[in-house]
Amino acid sequence: MHLWPSGLPCRPRSITTAKDTILNKLLSALCFAILASALSPAHAAKSVNFNFTDMNNKNIRLSDFRGKWVLVNFWAPWCPRCKMEFPDLNDLDSRNDFVVIGVAQDYGVDQGSVASTIQRYNLRFPQIMGGSRRDPGNPALQVGPVDYYPTSYLYAPDGEIVMFLPGVISRQKLVAFMQNYEEQNTVAMAKAAPTQIGDAIAADVDSKIRTTNKSKKK
Repeated sequence: MHLWPSGLPCRPRSITTAKDTILNKLLSALCFAILASALSPAHAAKSVNFNFTDMNNKNIRLSDFRGKWVLVNFWAPWCPRCKMEFPDLNDLDSRNDFVVIGVAQDYGVDQGSVASTIQRYNLRFPQIMGGSRRDPGNPALQVGPVDYYPTSYLYAPDGEIVMFLPGVISRQKLVAFMQNYEEQNTVAMAKAAPTQIGDAIAADVDSKIRTTNKSKKK
């Protein structure tokens, strides 16, 4: 899984003193460095087939989107950096091969702030009311740790987590990563296709790879 630090995210409930702000930045940088060294870019992380209920009482499962890229985006209505990435998230969700799922958290008793933020920024992708990130049933438990906002997790079309994104996303970098991943994982991408055509393509690619390997051995 790839780690993509995209600048300092918002810490739950603002830190006000200059000393604490500097300490927060240093600790964040150290945290990201440790994670980067611990995660291998060569392997995807084993994912869970999450099952959420959105604000319209619709069930949303990871398996519903097989064959598509899925970005689960954790945000809070009081987080200014979260709002910076909303336009890019809308643009990504408009792609035929991409789905964005928003999870609003740490809004306290003011649930109305979530709805007003969604309306103000015209968020067109599904939204989950996640409650407090420390709640026993928090949606993050089905995805991965969320210590800052925004935090996102990217799932490849085969359903595996391939990138952890703490901070504001860059649509350009994300699309470039996706293209590179698809080029390097042709068989996995073909098998992820939700149709018989996808299975046929995967079998054809497998056959070509085996033929190539036999030729090299000769």
